Amino acid sequence: MITNTDLEYKGNLYPNEIVDFKQETDKIYFTTANGVVLQITVLRNSMIRFRYTTEYNFEPDFSYALNKNGLRGYDELNVNETATEYIIQTIRMKVLVDKKTLRTQISDPAGNIINEDELGFHWEENYEYGGNIVKMSKITKTGESFYGMGDKATHSNLKGKRISNWVTDQYAYGKDQDPLYKAIPFYVGLTDNKAYGIFFDNTFKTHFDFANEKRNVTSFWADGGEMNYYFIFGPEMEKVVRLYTDLTGTPELPPLWALGYQQSKWSYYPESRVKEIAKNFRDLKIPCDGLYLDIDYMDGFRCFTWDKKLFPDPKRMISELASDGFKTIVMIDPGIKIDRDYWIYQEAMKNNYFCRRGDGPLMHGKVWPGECNFPDFTNPKVRKWWAELYKEFMADIGVHAVWNDMNEPAVMEVPSKTAPLDTRHDYDGHLTTHRKAHNIYGMQMVRATYAGVKKHVYPKRPFVITRAAFAGTQRYACTWTGDNVATWEHLWLANVQVQRMCMSGYSFVGSDIGGFAEQPDGELFARWVQLGIFHPFCRVHSSGDHGDQEPWSFGTEITDIVRKYIELRYQLLPYLYTMFYKYSKEGLPMLRSLVLYDQEDPQTHFRTDEFIFGQQILVCPIQEPNSKGRRMYMPRGKWYDFWTQEVVTGGMEKWIVADLDKIPLFVKEGAIIPKYPVQQYVGELEITELFLEVYFKLGIENSTVYEDAQDGFDYKKGRFSLRNFKLHGKENELIIQQFKDGTFATTYETFKIKLHGLPFKIVTIIIDNEKVSLTDVMFTGNNTLEVTKEFTTLQIIGN
Repeated sequence: MITNTDLEYKGNLYPNEIVDFKQETDKIYFTTANGVVLQITVLRNSMIRFRYTTEYNFEPDFSYALNKNGLRGYDELNVNETATEYIIQTIRMKVLVDKKTLRTQISDPAGNIINEDELGFHWEENYEYGGNIVKMSKITKTGESFYGMGDKATHSNLKGKRISNWVTDQYAYGKDQDPLYKAIPFYVGLTDNKAYGIFFDNTFKTHFDFANEKRNVTSFWADGGEMNYYFIFGPEMEKVVRLYTDLTGTPELPPLWALGYQQSKWSYYPESRVKEIAKNFRDLKIPCDGLYLDIDYMDGFRCFTWDKKLFPDPKRMISELASDGFKTIVMIDPGIKIDRDYWIYQEAMKNNYFCRRGDGPLMHGKVWPGECNFPDFTNPKVRKWWAELYKEFMADIGVHAVWNDMNEPAVMEVPSKTAPLDTRHDYDGHLTTHRKAHNIYGMQMVRATYAGVKKHVYPKRPFVITRAAFAGTQRYACTWTGDNVATWEHLWLANVQVQRMCMSGYSFVGSDIGGFAEQPDGELFARWVQLGIFHPFCRVHSSGDHGDQEPWSFGTEITDIVRKYIELRYQLLPYLYTMFYKYSKEGLPMLRSLVLYDQEDPQTHFRTDEFIFGQQILVCPIQEPNSKGRRMYMPRGKWYDFWTQEVVTGGMEKWIVADLDKIPLFVKEGAIIPKYPVQQYVGELEITELFLEVYFKLGIENSTVYEDAQDGFDYKKGRFSLRNFKLHGKENELIIQQFKDGTFATTYETFKIKLHGLPFKIVTIIIDNEKVSLTDVMFTGNNTLEVTKEFTTLQIIGN
């Protein structure tokens, strides 16, 4: 039996009895006889920070992950002392700190224990590098479940898993392979129908054991740094995710075109090939907004250069593509070719912007250009320099967006796949090595890229993509799940990984549709497109060495199916844009796993396939070949089959027919789904009418439509249109109320409203207390109305 009075057990050191206590407003300090200090900071009623140090001293308090504009403050804080413990209490939770062991226990106001230490904080001296390996172990309750942790390629419920966070270039990774490209040390625990979250804000390599080694213990530890974690109490899972997302930040609204369909390949060149791809999209009337140029557009893979043989006049080409509705996105990697005639290399050398090894020489590694040096993006001067490098690309040549790849950083032909651990970094004045800076290297690169793109595409909005990420990177860039494979297993993985990322505060995410490595057949490609159009980031990307992977590459039948779903994506853009608005403004995840949607239903706790797109559309992809349908779990409530309009009651599994041209798709009763007409690209058409698909419900349901100018920053000055609809269905009446906010004037003046599932025949329509003629507003026979967008109350009365 271990007691914390034993200062050492199996190489681990433990705190002993508390000998000093003090409070400084929202910070409470406990010091033990053997020099451990626990700092507890109350940030919100439902959020508390736990920070431990040994030898009495904390390191400077610095974090790349945190959102400086996050909400702080609480209503009430009381600290009391008993003979055996200290009690810290807010209006939402209570923390007990044991006087003998420094262990903590957290409960809700009713006294239900939510989370408690097992061994609690302990540490092990790191004799090789100095400092400590810091550890925390928690008691795992029977039936407790765990979710989150970024892009992990495994089952959505992490119970029984052991994983690590060390951003890694994992080409053609497999199921359960770990680690991958993201390091997001945040998980959601669900126990006794109460949810909490833990964010371990430590950028060293971190490890999590979710009741793997011991079924009643969950633990997390880091190879260095501090034991510094944030505890967030729900009890609703969605609240936990929202509070974490507020803590680490959300992106600004992207330009609407960034939510359109995008086409990429390694690589499209020369210019004639890019033009051919663009022409095929328009000739075949398959909507597309973005075309990507991978590394081959560069001169010898030198960043910020063009191969003038392949692309003799990039400014003209980009302008011509833009006139046909295509935005051009280019790749920029971190490795700078060692070349004395290369001006960027010369500038970086002159200003000492490259990373150096522990003993002084420049850190170098092989990437696509050959031997490269790597800028130290943790240095503010380097970030400022890097941002300015985008001026020519964005402001002069007209590039629309930037894609940062290989920014783990990936290094070829070395076992570690990355920079040596003794590589030095400025770390914003907190000098350190790659052991601490590795997980945030890509984040700081894309932070600099975002600053440059934002400055030089102004007054338009920036759009940036990254492969590597740490918690908080969502503030700067969208992302994707990396170099996947064209297999059915990877289709399943893409579904789970995107759901997991959304639960981890990073909603602007997608996968390489169709698979990056290897070649899909037409069926797999079609099924992947059906899933991908319901991911916030929608891009086909492939390695290209196995064959073509454009929508028309698999024959007429597949082309027609793919077109149908890309068109659906464009119809749903106002719904998707509203989802993004709620994510940006309120931290609401854009996709919800079923457990996040309904944690009270135990059937959802291990579901992986089904998810909620936004708040009102249920999606369940087909993930096996030759399928004519599938069994899926319908969450509680009533749902309209999107294709047949049949109303299905949830809370059970159902067999759903879905031939190759169908994906199981359902709409929540009471929902009002906004739609645009099909466009070949965002902005092609002036929207003259907003379509509202209204799904009758006996009861009340709320829906929202957000719109603005689709680009630019006027929305921040109130030039937006926010419409909140309240639907109230009765036996012989349907009432829709509209509440408006914002000063943006939409280009349309009317709504075309299609009523689904109306249980009565319409006999009277009243708009704002005035009866109107049915012939003035109704289309014959299909329950479709045309009404002014300015109505406040619409009453539809039947018999």
